[in-house]
Amino acid sequence: MNEETAPEIPTHYWYADDSSVREVLEAVRHFRRADQEMRRRLSAGMDMNETDLQALQFVIAAESRGGQAHPREIAAYLRISTASTTKLLDRLTASGHLVRTEHPTDRRSVVVSSTPHAHREIRERLERMHAAMAAIVRDVPTGSRPHLRDFLRSMAELLDTEATPAPLTKDPAV
Repeated sequence: MNEETAPEIPTHYWYADDSSVREVLEAVRHFRRADQEMRRRLSAGMDMNETDLQALQFVIAAESRGGQAHPREIAAYLRISTASTTKLLDRLTASGHLVRTEHPTDRRSVVVSSTPHAHREIRERLERMHAAMAAIVRDVPTGSRPHLRDFLRSMAELLDTEATPAPLTKDPAV
């Protein structure tokens, strides 16, 4: 399909007859695209694929909550096979971002931990952006922040629980 015949991407939600609802949903769509693009640039800049970056962030998040990350949890989070998880962990271990150690109480299990190198790299790349994001939040009136938080959590919950749609069907007239 060439550029002349390519269909135009809709810029609005056709089901939102209220312009203020449509504007908010368009802003959410724009944010989601920008977030995905930023993650793509971040992983490319770190010379790793997006799944590797997600795994690294998962491990760091588990540690920041005082927990540990295990290969099975990483596989479940990323929705990839244990074989793919092993290859991913091999890459991140070889690059010095993660280490695998024996579980302290279950010798059959492995604990995955981030390295100081990983923390430095993530901080160097995200610290400025996180500060700018916090400044944007500070510009939101304090009384509106709980509403904004609840809105975003509700949208995330909807997306997390939305069922996988049935595959598209062929037009019988074709």
